[in-house]
Amino acid sequence: MIAHAAADEGPEFHGPSITEFFPEAIFTIGGFEFNRIHMIQLLATLAVVLIFWLGTRRMTVVPGRFQSVVEMGLDFVRVNVAEDILGKKDGQRFLPILTTLFFMILFMNITGVIPFLNIAGTSIIAVPLLLAVVSYVTFIYAGLRKSPKNFFKNSLFPSGVPPFLYIIVTPLEFISTFIIRPVTLTLRLLMNMMVGHLMLVLFFAATQFFLLDLGGWWSALAAGSLAFGLAFTLFEILVAVLQAYVFTILTAVYIQLAVAEEH
Repeated sequence: MIAHAAADEGPEFHGPSITEFFPEAIFTIGGFEFNRIHMIQLLATLAVVLIFWLGTRRMTVVPGRFQSVVEMGLDFVRVNVAEDILGKKDGQRFLPILTTLFFMILFMNITGVIPFLNIAGTSIIAVPLLLAVVSYVTFIYAGLRKSPKNFFKNSLFPSGVPPFLYIIVTPLEFISTFIIRPVTLTLRLLMNMMVGHLMLVLFFAATQFFLLDLGGWWSALAAGSLAFGLAFTLFEILVAVLQAYVFTILTAVYIQLAVAEEH
């Protein structure tokens, strides 16, 4: 990401690389390294807890502005995800887990565009994988709770399929239901945040290179790369919200499929 002058060739531009996601350790405890991304994940978690604690600790019938904002966020998940996909009864049952998923992902995603943080807490695989496991366990639990005897049977041997086709259908159903779902949840979130970070670094590093290292008429290109960087920052905010919504709504859809009547 930095530019330096070679002996005879002048300044050289170095774009972002995968090392962005492996920062140096701030401190080490045993075999565990605590780095900048871990610190960002911790800050995002504390921010979620603090905001919802402050917004709900003294709730009033006529809410103030801060309480209204918190309630709007909670109502968004309740109405547009939980109840819309699962209905009122199951929506209320699974609302806490869906709300937690949405806001944890949102807050960790949004750190990618916050100055001095500048990288999403979901841009390393640990968090997306953990959240995908939570989603995976939740929809399996929902299916087993609804129909302990028939959940796996109906998942792997769907009705209406001729028995001789089960030799093909059953492996496909197993892979799509119990392997592909958590894998795609993990990779979709991870890759979107990684690519978004790399693009932002590229635009702003190019701005610095054109403006400070080359100077002169190259500064005009710096203005262009800065404009692209600012525009992409707004796009990244949209992606941060959208990825939190997609992850949460897919989890709700998986739960709904698990508790469907045929199970």
